[in-house]
Amino acid sequence: MSDTEILAGVPGVRHLGSGKVRELFEVDGNLLLVASDRMSAYDYVLETPIPDKGKILTQLSLWWFEQLADVVPNHLVTTDPAMFPVELRDHKDVLSGRSMLCERLSMIEIECVARGYLTGSGLAEYQERGTACGVPLPAGLVDGSRLDYPIFTPAAKAAVGEHDENIDFAETSERVGADLAAEIRDLTLAIYDRAHRIAAERGIILADTKFEFGRRADGTVVLADEVLTPDSSRFWPADQWEPGHAQPSYDKQYVRDWLTSPASGWDRHSGEAPPPLPDEVIERTRARYVEAYERLTGEAFR
Repeated sequence: MSDTEILAGVPGVRHLGSGKVRELFEVDGNLLLVASDRMSAYDYVLETPIPDKGKILTQLSLWWFEQLADVVPNHLVTTDPAMFPVELRDHKDVLSGRSMLCERLSMIEIECVARGYLTGSGLAEYQERGTACGVPLPAGLVDGSRLDYPIFTPAAKAAVGEHDENIDFAETSERVGADLAAEIRDLTLAIYDRAHRIAAERGIILADTKFEFGRRADGTVVLADEVLTPDSSRFWPADQWEPGHAQPSYDKQYVRDWLTSPASGWDRHSGEAPPPLPDEVIERTRARYVEAYERLTGEAFR
């Protein structure tokens, strides 16, 4: 029986859904987020898990919540299974290290992306139109170029298996209202600024990242979901940064690169699911996640 089936079978616990990586449950009016070891790439959830990935994502999110506490409130209630509702206390083995009990919020259906460097989908749009999500950028930029100032490039959230759609600020305002759009833009850039400086002190470039926000009943905007992990961010070794080509990274780019290499034998446009990851790719990917955690937090991953 899977962990999801075990928890969903507990009286008083309701399984609300599965994301690419997380399982979401409702219990006692709060939400329980459980991070799996699943890996996603190119809008597919891969067959092969990365050992300890869910714990790394959870522990790193918790560390960042602490660093950002004076910038924005977050949705965390507790991560201690001993403090979870009584219904869950017999399942510490499933929950320990990879779960968060969180406030239930009214989620804002915008993926809030901050970019300080040009790469990924922003680079693709820039090469075609000279903009990133409608934001005009100067000529002459290349893959990995640092932008003059970080930009807010939102996306409309898509269902699992679908690709988020980049939208401009005007459309964001139409979707959620001008005041809320301005608030989440300003919060996104403020969080990015703080996180970029913290990462830089540790020899890491935060190239871009994405956040999710929700609102409490009183309208307070709250940081939710995971934050500043290798799944939601591009982290680059600062001493290897060299604009003009793809950068070495601490995120799942290693998996993406293998999937699109001749070694995988997979055509991402074929409509077929990606193949299982070989042991070497699994081990190296796990090592990159662990290294990101340890370099950022200064703590050994256990």
